[in-house]
Amino acid sequence: MRIGVIADDFTGASDIALTLAEAGMRVCQFIGVPKNAANSDLDAGVVALKSRTAPADDAIRDSLAACDWLLAQGAEQIVFKVCSTFDSTANGNIGPVLDSLSDRLGAEGVIVCPAFPENGRSVYQGHLFVQDKLLSESGMQDHPLTPMRDADLRRVLAAQSSKPVGHVGALTVMRGAAAIRATLPMEGYAIVDAIRDEDLFEIGKAAKGALLLCGGSGIALGLPANFDIAPVEPSWSAIEGPGAVLSGSCSRATRQQVEVYKEQAPHREITASEAVNGTVNAHELAGWAMVQAVPPLIYSSAKPDVVKAAQDTFGTDRAAVAIETLFADLSAELAAKGARRIVVAGGETSGAAVKGLRAQALEIGPRLAAGVPVLCLVHAHPIALALKSGNFGDQDFFADALAKMEQSA
Repeated sequence: MRIGVIADDFTGASDIALTLAEAGMRVCQFIGVPKNAANSDLDAGVVALKSRTAPADDAIRDSLAACDWLLAQGAEQIVFKVCSTFDSTANGNIGPVLDSLSDRLGAEGVIVCPAFPENGRSVYQGHLFVQDKLLSESGMQDHPLTPMRDADLRRVLAAQSSKPVGHVGALTVMRGAAAIRATLPMEGYAIVDAIRDEDLFEIGKAAKGALLLCGGSGIALGLPANFDIAPVEPSWSAIEGPGAVLSGSCSRATRQQVEVYKEQAPHREITASEAVNGTVNAHELAGWAMVQAVPPLIYSSAKPDVVKAAQDTFGTDRAAVAIETLFADLSAELAAKGARRIVVAGGETSGAAVKGLRAQALEIGPRLAAGVPVLCLVHAHPIALALKSGNFGDQDFFADALAKMEQSA
């Protein structure tokens, strides 16, 4: 294994796995820290954790365990994969996890860059932009679990870390890898600007031989070339059969996707009250879903004011846990009843679905949209999965993903 990735959620894991696979690497996505050794022919292993919103101590423990396993598989470089919107809070866990990983590896001058211009994420003058808006004005300021109200990544990370946080500006990045390397600090971290995908390739060159990096999936664009690996299109064998769409993301993009797909397919909305009070159950929902002629939509994607009201009524944790538990149970019921194509929107919802499916490893197929591959859960009856981060994909993503799962590539 050349590259080991520690991802703080499941959609982010499949996102960076796709980036590495399209760059020519043999990649496997693992669900949690594996108990056994990986296949020796893998170029990259991506360990998907559910740590993004976990308490810092838990996130550190799980991330260090993943790091140790990846190192035992021969990984020469570790990437701590976080969301491209750097999802955290003032007392979040990105800084503590990064501190622990850098201490474990003895890494200094660590590059930190969540940018991915193809997906509308760029870093300029140390500030994170979503399309043409500052992160703090992009809608992320209303995220129910990790509201991002400061776009200056230097301040965000410095508030969480005991190590110094520096900055490598866009003009330096545009001068190329040698200039980036020369500007990296001797200790701590460097928020590195990137406004073009070309910048990420130069950052990748600058990271050759680095023990640790931190960023979104774009940070991996230039890394495989450091190991003399050339790009190749991932293959896919068609998977046909009943399908369903599960959506728990409350992002603007997903809410639009929900509205578009509701015009095409049967749909059921799950409210926080129904999930908490148990007035809906996974067995009944799955039974309803499996008799529909078109893959149905089951969703809890609500506007920020509705989410806030539910949190005020039931408590943030209680509402979130109830909905995630329902989606986990629903995924298991759908698979047991013969579902073979499942599209999931939202990082927490994807984590719940994967848990319900008892997945341990996923094969990486071609892209469904920027940052979203089709995945195969292999067992007696393979299941095609799409684990979509809330803000990814165009308005027709749900229907397009289900269709592409049935097409070999």
